[in-house]
Amino acid sequence: MAGSTTAERGERQQESSGPPPARRRLRVRRLRTIIILAVALVFLSAGTVSLLYGSQWLRVESVAVSGTRVLTPDQVREAADVPVGSPLISVDTDAIEARLLRKLPRIDSVDVARSWPDGIGLKVTERTPVLLVQKGGNFVEVDDEGVRFATVSEAPNGVPALELTLSPADSRAASLRRFGEARLVREAVRVARDIPAAVAHATRSVKVRSYDDISLELEGGRTVAWGSSEKGAAKARTLAALMKATPDARHFDVSVPTAPASAGS
Repeated sequence: MAGSTTAERGERQQESSGPPPARRRLRVRRLRTIIILAVALVFLSAGTVSLLYGSQWLRVESVAVSGTRVLTPDQVREAADVPVGSPLISVDTDAIEARLLRKLPRIDSVDVARSWPDGIGLKVTERTPVLLVQKGGNFVEVDDEGVRFATVSEAPNGVPALELTLSPADSRAASLRRFGEARLVREAVRVARDIPAAVAHATRSVKVRSYDDISLELEGGRTVAWGSSEKGAAKARTLAALMKATPDARHFDVSVPTAPASAGS
């Protein structure tokens, strides 16, 4: 009896050495499900790729342009050179952006986006001139970052002209040698950017004689001594208040914003 008991125990140990039959069947079914899902995913991916790249319905047919002010939509489309007829998914939006910024310096930024199922959208932001530099009979537009981005034959309304009255033969030569003309132009741009809105539309020109001798010429022969471009925000606030307090004055001095002055009537 003891031997029989030992044999039975051995058989039970062999049976318990592996998973129960029901559990094995469950594992097989799970493995089969995983394989089926993997195969389906492969076919689905292949179908998606075929649809995106091969379908006649998902190809570029239109290019929409928005945000232009001076440029025309046709100019933007021509410079963008969007590959019409190509699969929409394959269009290189970064390359389109780079082309636009290179070919049209008037564009400050552009957002290139796919518009499913068959379009490309170009949202343009143009540079805004704050100064004009006369060049022969034309005018070079300069934005608030000092970028000279366009040459136009007619001066746009409300944009002051830059006048550099620098001469290496007088006392201003030291300023010219120290800072250079390019730096002085940037200082004028900073001043133009800080002119209060209520005054900007009446500003005819920004005159630069030296780094710390910048002035504004306004409509009606009025002038503003601005000084350097430093403390521009404080000078702007002071000028607005000074002009409001002395509206008949002809000359305003905000070169020292804590001690402004006005004169003439």
